[in-house]
Amino acid sequence: MNSTEATGAGRALPPHTFILFGATGDLARRKLYPALYDLFQDKLLPERFAVVGAARRSYTDESFRDELRAALEEFGRNSIEPELWEQFAKHFSYCAVDVRNPEEFKKLNEQVRKVEQAFDIPEQRVFYLAMAPEFFGEVALHLYDSKLSDVKGWRRLIIEKPFGRDLSSAETLNSQLREVFEEEEIYRIDHYLGKEMVQNIEVLRFANSIFEPVWNNRSIANVQITSSETVGVEDRASYYERSGALRDMVQNHMLQMVMMIAMEPPSRLKTEAIRDEKVKVLRSLRRFSENEVKAHVVRGQYGEGPDKSGKTLPAYRNEHGVDAASNTETFIAARLYIDNFRWAGVPFYIRTGKRMSVKATEIVIQFKDMPRMYFNQEGQLLPNLLVIRVYPEEGISIQLNAKRPGTDGTVVPVAMEFSQEPDNSPEAYVRLLYDGIQGDSTFFTRWDEVSLAWKFVDPIAAAFRDGIPPLSEYESGSFGPAASNELVEHDGFVWWPVTGQSQPPAEQAPERQHLPGRPVG
Repeated sequence: MNSTEATGAGRALPPHTFILFGATGDLARRKLYPALYDLFQDKLLPERFAVVGAARRSYTDESFRDELRAALEEFGRNSIEPELWEQFAKHFSYCAVDVRNPEEFKKLNEQVRKVEQAFDIPEQRVFYLAMAPEFFGEVALHLYDSKLSDVKGWRRLIIEKPFGRDLSSAETLNSQLREVFEEEEIYRIDHYLGKEMVQNIEVLRFANSIFEPVWNNRSIANVQITSSETVGVEDRASYYERSGALRDMVQNHMLQMVMMIAMEPPSRLKTEAIRDEKVKVLRSLRRFSENEVKAHVVRGQYGEGPDKSGKTLPAYRNEHGVDAASNTETFIAARLYIDNFRWAGVPFYIRTGKRMSVKATEIVIQFKDMPRMYFNQEGQLLPNLLVIRVYPEEGISIQLNAKRPGTDGTVVPVAMEFSQEPDNSPEAYVRLLYDGIQGDSTFFTRWDEVSLAWKFVDPIAAAFRDGIPPLSEYESGSFGPAASNELVEHDGFVWWPVTGQSQPPAEQAPERQHLPGRPVG
């Protein structure tokens, strides 16, 4: 993997101090340290930088670096070069901090100033909060009181989802952060926006003249966005019981992909112009009343089911830490409408769930059927599809209809494919860390995006609390409850299978279509 290609940039980042709260946590070990090492390996980190890890555990600098190396060996994509490792590790130090104790931020301030002096780093600081969101506001206020956020240069605050639990809590959290940081200094990460193919949507749409004339309700029949996982709740039960699929996936990841597909061409390819167009999509997104939730949303919870070896996997309610009577949804399918001139009448179907048959994130643009004449007299032709594969395979395919070689005049679907080489596809956090440190907020979430997303989600969450729609159980290893299929079949469509999914659409058209005037056989 070449991070220089990944970021689309060849210049090193500016000198800075990276203060990482939650430095001993799972996110830091799995994602952040490997991403920092990739950037360092490709000479995108400056010579004058330092990483100060902060967490409750009592590590020394040496034991912290041992943990850092173990994380790179387990989760890094690149092999560790001994000489490079020594150069990399010397930039890391550790300070034990209980974020609930404001006095300990004074100690952290001393540590930060010490490393800035040692590496001759100007007061340019990145604060990364890789921790539970309930601490975000408290940490921000402690940064202010301890003078850590008081810098002569620039400062940036990077935070992870979820940003609040509903609109009210998100507004409270945002007001706390805004007491210390300006909006342009706050970088809310949605790691889906760092994925190569999600970012490629922008290029696909605005760098190819063939798409803009057909990117509207005159040519597109529906849009389908799927993000499926094969794992269950695993060790996240305490979090997942409070969030469910609605808050964990729909409020952020799924709506971000809807915005990328549906946004208008920006006036210029500048950060705020792009984000302005995304916000317009959310403003046009039809909000549901409780009765409409029942008609447009399906929710499910996984039950028992066999894994690939035949072993029975437990139902969600039997997972460790889950309430035996839990009504938390692990699956959601929904029909969305964007009520603007471009998309009026086009359904956007989204579905996401855990313990499904394959792990995949894909977007399918289904174009309208051909008129029932010439090759489609009986409505047998499959529609043209544009498929954007986000994960795990990355690529783009266009499904067309063409004559099969031979004399029988059979028309068959053929695909034109572009596939991203896996080794050339960077982890999302490489790009997002680069952009965040650089000060490019294009692929981070702005506050008005967050607030509008909650305004859409909150009425659905309220309906869920009232038992609307009813919770459907689906078998582990399947692709969700039957009601999900009924949702799209009601409109005359089917879910298109994602890569690796064995079952075809329920009502797939026949594979043979004969030219008019030619005998069958």
